[in-house]
Amino acid sequence: MTAANGEQRTLFVPDGLEGERVDAAIARLFGLSRTRAAELAADGLVHLDGKQSGKSDRVHAGAMLDVTIPILADPLEVHEEIVEGIRIVHEDDAIVVIDKPVGVAVHPSPGWTGPTVVGHLRAAGVRISTSGAKEREGIVQRLDVGTTGLMVIAKSEHAYSVLKQAFRDRTPTKVYHALVQGHPDPIEGTIDAPIGRHPKADYKMTIRADGRHSITHYATLEAHRFASLLEIHLETGRTHQIRVHMSATHHPCVGDTTYGADPTLTKKTGLTRQWLHATRLGFTHPESGEYVEYSSPYPDDLQHALDVVRDLL
Repeated sequence: MTAANGEQRTLFVPDGLEGERVDAAIARLFGLSRTRAAELAADGLVHLDGKQSGKSDRVHAGAMLDVTIPILADPLEVHEEIVEGIRIVHEDDAIVVIDKPVGVAVHPSPGWTGPTVVGHLRAAGVRISTSGAKEREGIVQRLDVGTTGLMVIAKSEHAYSVLKQAFRDRTPTKVYHALVQGHPDPIEGTIDAPIGRHPKADYKMTIRADGRHSITHYATLEAHRFASLLEIHLETGRTHQIRVHMSATHHPCVGDTTYGADPTLTKKTGLTRQWLHATRLGFTHPESGEYVEYSSPYPDDLQHALDVVRDLL
């Protein structure tokens, strides 16, 4: 629905967000940055059960959350800015491999006004391929805003063409680590279930018969009382694939309240996003033809959460 001064979106607060701050709830439900969510509240554009709400008010399950999101003149404009926390793991004339921090989108999209990988690289003077849509030039793969870890961006046109095809052919090695609730049974296996847009919540994906073919392989690395650390290999690369598949098996990523994570465990770990990290990325270099592989350690928030889970008795 489009209001006079923007797009009005209404959702009922799910059980998993009970007690969350308004800005945090908006960020999770609508895919906005928390800063942007706080700005909307400050501008009087957020209402909870019909009453204007501040950013630090608390939501309760079942409450009606109304948010008016001003329509931007050009929602896909790339804002060039240096983003603290983006680490360049490798760079040569053909590619740049980065370690993406939480809270950063890969490229601009409608409704997102936060930092982007594309904007950071441009601001840092890194020349990237001009292939692809203007706002996502050089992008051959993506990570969710709330997912950290490794990704490769093409710098040359030839590299873009080769890598884009490689990801279509599913030849790169994409390894994630995920801390999920409970203990998957069997302890290693394959989830083969099609994924499509959720019919009642456009910010979510779900398992559906008419969805896109999606395959996830997992193996348990550690089993603790309340959660298990998994190594996950993606055969396909759908939006929210790991989060949806693990939730569908009743083992959502710890902290992922959007997909059914326990809010009590989430609070104990201190997480404000899903425990999911792209820890290893390997592919054939588009120029040399040699196989290259890169790795990334857990960021501080995920390491802390894992330590907490290990210590829970």
